[in-house]
Amino acid sequence: MDEFQPVVITRSDPARIDIEWADGHRTGYTTAELRGLCPCAQCVDEVTGRRVHDPASVPAGLTHRDVQLVGNYAIALVFADGHSTGIFPFRFLRRNDPAAPRAAE
Repeated sequence: MDEFQPVVITRSDPARIDIEWADGHRTGYTTAELRGLCPCAQCVDEVTGRRVHDPASVPAGLTHRDVQLVGNYAIALVFADGHSTGIFPFRFLRRNDPAAPRAAE
């Protein structure tokens, strides 16, 4: 069983995405959280890995217009702010679960 494989991805609200994982874990993201996490080259410097898009600049009520599966490994969103270049791999989403405790860095 691959814990990083979603069983169900629910988009019942344009301000939220919910994922049920193969191991039974459930993760909920607001659209704003996903926009703040965006791993695309516009948001994260490809050379340094430093985030160049400030997650604090994302309005809390941001919505998305569309969600698409990318192969069997990711989702892509079109955000209401026009941003649409981020691909969110399932492993990335699971590792960035907003409800999961964070290890000390």
